Amino acid sequence: MISREFNEIFHKYATDKEIFHDLMPLRAREILLVAPAFDAFTLEQDGLLTEILFEGYYQLNMSNPPRVTNVSTVDEALEKCASRHFDMIIVMSRLGQGGHVELSRALRRADAKIPIYLLLNDNVEVGVMDRRRQDLLRHYDQIFVWNGNSEIFMAMVKFMEDSANVLNDTRVGLTRVILLVEDSIRYYSRYLPILYSEILKQTTRLAKDQNVDRMARTLAMRVRPKVILATSYEEAMAFCDQFQDCLLCVISDRKYPKGGVLDREAGIKLIRALKERIPDLPTLLQSSDPLKESWATALNSGFLNKNSYTLGAELSSFFYERLGFGDFIFRDKLGAEIARATNMEDLREKLRSVPVETLVYHASRNHFSAWIMARGEVQVAKVLAKFRISDYRDPEEMRTFLINVGDYVQRMKTLGKVVPLTDSTPKDEPNILRLAAGSMGGKGRGVAFTHSLLSRLDLESQIPGATIRIPRSAIIGTGEFTDFINRHDLRQMLQEEADDDVIKRRFLAGSLTPELMAKLRLFLAKHATVPLAVRSSGLLEDSLSHPFAGLYNTFFLPNNHPDPAVREAQLAEAIKLVYASVYSKASRSYFQAIDYKIEEEQMAILIQEVSGSRHGDRFYPHLSGVAQSFNYYPVAYTQPQDGIANIAVGLGKYVVEGGKAYRFAPPYPEMDMLPPKEQLRTTQKHFYALDMSRTSVDLYGGEDGTLLHLDIQEAEKDGALHHCASVWDWNDDRIHDGLDAPGPRIVNFRNILKYDQFPLAQILQRLLELVREAMETPVEIEFAVNLDPDPQTGKPTFTLLQIKHQLLESGDVNLSTADLDPAELFLFSERCVGNGIVEGLRDIVWVDPEGFDKFETPALAAELEKLNDRFRAEAGKYVLLGPGRWGSNDRHLGIPIQWSMISCAQVIVEYAMENFQADASLGSHFFHNVTSLNIGYFTVPYPRGSSLLDWDWLRRQPEIWRSGCLVHSRVEAPVHIVMDGRRSASAIFKQAPQPVPPEVEDEL
Repeated sequence: MISREFNEIFHKYATDKEIFHDLMPLRAREILLVAPAFDAFTLEQDGLLTEILFEGYYQLNMSNPPRVTNVSTVDEALEKCASRHFDMIIVMSRLGQGGHVELSRALRRADAKIPIYLLLNDNVEVGVMDRRRQDLLRHYDQIFVWNGNSEIFMAMVKFMEDSANVLNDTRVGLTRVILLVEDSIRYYSRYLPILYSEILKQTTRLAKDQNVDRMARTLAMRVRPKVILATSYEEAMAFCDQFQDCLLCVISDRKYPKGGVLDREAGIKLIRALKERIPDLPTLLQSSDPLKESWATALNSGFLNKNSYTLGAELSSFFYERLGFGDFIFRDKLGAEIARATNMEDLREKLRSVPVETLVYHASRNHFSAWIMARGEVQVAKVLAKFRISDYRDPEEMRTFLINVGDYVQRMKTLGKVVPLTDSTPKDEPNILRLAAGSMGGKGRGVAFTHSLLSRLDLESQIPGATIRIPRSAIIGTGEFTDFINRHDLRQMLQEEADDDVIKRRFLAGSLTPELMAKLRLFLAKHATVPLAVRSSGLLEDSLSHPFAGLYNTFFLPNNHPDPAVREAQLAEAIKLVYASVYSKASRSYFQAIDYKIEEEQMAILIQEVSGSRHGDRFYPHLSGVAQSFNYYPVAYTQPQDGIANIAVGLGKYVVEGGKAYRFAPPYPEMDMLPPKEQLRTTQKHFYALDMSRTSVDLYGGEDGTLLHLDIQEAEKDGALHHCASVWDWNDDRIHDGLDAPGPRIVNFRNILKYDQFPLAQILQRLLELVREAMETPVEIEFAVNLDPDPQTGKPTFTLLQIKHQLLESGDVNLSTADLDPAELFLFSERCVGNGIVEGLRDIVWVDPEGFDKFETPALAAELEKLNDRFRAEAGKYVLLGPGRWGSNDRHLGIPIQWSMISCAQVIVEYAMENFQADASLGSHFFHNVTSLNIGYFTVPYPRGSSLLDWDWLRRQPEIWRSGCLVHSRVEAPVHIVMDGRRSASAIFKQAPQPVPPEVEDEL
């Protein structure tokens, strides 16, 4: 029941913040006050009204108090209304001053929809105006009396807003309604300020108690109960009919009109009628006669003496105890207190131990629903209110249900959100915790978005063989970095250009704020002895235009010292060293190269649990890697949109630093991109693990201070290669699945990718698709996999560590074929591998098709190797053109060379001839080098079709060297090479575009 009904509710209402933004669409921003000259002068000079409103808003943590414009005459009022929109108009009156009706009529003609309130000066005027009340109410929306109580202004503003928004807010956000039934201008003018003051005070207190951020507290004020005023029995019943499902309570006077005449027992009749409809509805009867309290008691209603000197305190008590704004007080059947809960988590704990009869006592009076509703969990409270004790098999089943509801509410409130860390934050919830204010930075934003995305998706039902999650994470916002730099006057080090050691010592000598240190202490208490990664999350990091990859430090902490104070010091040291890396020499040089000011950078910190498992004194995941949604080097039948993944055993540092990782396309995990012998040559030989043998760490020496760089055989000893490696069979010249046979190990993850031991390919394919769609750009994700069963789910765990925009290797290349001029091109191909722009190449090494003999390809290979050696000696690069398939072992398909024989080629072209054609060589041993070095690889088919290859132009270029059909030419001006990986199109322009002259650029 819980999961079905509650899921429907929370999906319907999306998130609290989304609901809050839809509440109170009409708020008072502009108020016109029409007052006699003396009152206008007094209010303007003393700033009374403006100050009252400003102070009221400020104290209640509410933003944007309204602006008040004072005028003294009808003409001034009409002039202002003609030039500016007002949300409400307040007309102040004095005894003996007439013209109220004429004034209101004139204002109505100016704008019929503006609420207009008449404010009487004191009770003397009330007596005079009472005789004209019905006539005045045809022209004014409501009449109030000042009596010197300045808080009436705030109450009038809130009353106007409630009247305008109650229909919307009860429909959109199920906002609660308080019905006040009172016909006396004097009493409701006295009562409303007290009522609003109490509502706003209690709502603000609850928001603060729930440890939400300032924005959430401001938005939460919109969901506060709305107050509506009725002045007769019929009007009150009409409101009850309209808002019955949203009534929080009814506060009623004893006597007011019923059936057109004053009924001295109208309030009692109203409460009795409502109790028959809603037995648990809180009601409060107010009367000037204290003897009527017994009547209220008989109706199970509260009572309030209207003449009480402690009216405000008694009303506060009613809110606190009857409407759920205070602590939840567990009582026995005699009403004596036996326990007290201050928040939802505390309530869940108390529910586990209070006596059964106490549960029955509160549930039968609907106290749980009222208390939860006061905390803004309106949807949940409505579900609870539907159930009665008779709906459960026994009270213990009810106890279990209530505890589960509390757990569910807590999970749903924080699901997919970044929440402040507090003492009451559950340890086991997969939340992202905020430890300090400010921006979350690039990595932080990515992790927070991932958390939100995964919380909205039910991936585990689609891929049942794995637990899919993010690591438990905490974010220190950029505010701490800015404060750290300013407090310790560290910005001057940029001018001093200090070396890295000096910078690190200065940063380590600084102190983090006491507030952050307290948060770190609490975080470590909840994550004791769990290995942690302390990552940079710069404001500019992981941007679309610049990667900042590897620029800042990341530290891994064993977090295993028995003394919490030492672990706290280690964490603080790691944070300060990440801060220091912003000012490092490498960072300063990078900022200078990309023409950014380093002062623009601010650093947040991302703290994450390290994903993996412990193997003796080593900690690492079974595999980790990086996957990209767009592959600029597709092979065989794969497409660029299929994406690519690189995986390796151990910590992901090995992959991101360019180690020999295994590559595969997620849609085709069974396809080997390299032939068997090439897999043997390029297989992973080492891996990284976190050293758990030492409790004391030296972070000053760098990121590797806590890591182990181990031979892959150590992973096999740990039992971590069981599903990750195969064996090379020398006898049969093939790969043997499993590790049972002797021989060299090949880390190719065959059990996982080919035999579905773990649904890695399926997870990556789905995640890349979802994240790419959400971010609307190609994306890159980092991940880790622990194949050991998770203690809670019993399944292996896929941990999504980070997402970011996939950076184009050499900028966002857009090769528009429609804009190309064939006369400017040496080569054009729509079969291109690679992405980016290559400049500065003047050397072209080419096989002349007119003298080519396919039976002489071995001799060509030998000549080409000699030529490549000369380029290597001179550190030169060249464009290489040859027929057929480069690198083929079959000399009849192409020139049989190895990579070392053409290693200085920056761009490789395979062209086909009428009598010499072969498929492209991608998938051979070339592939690893082509992809890792961003080598451009072009194929020009035969017949040419849309492709182009201008042999005439090439033959006109000066020849530096020739041996048979192998030619080395050098052009006068460097060619301009463009590779558009998204379209698989490439072009070699005969010369680079000419720069725009400065004078033309100035004109442009």
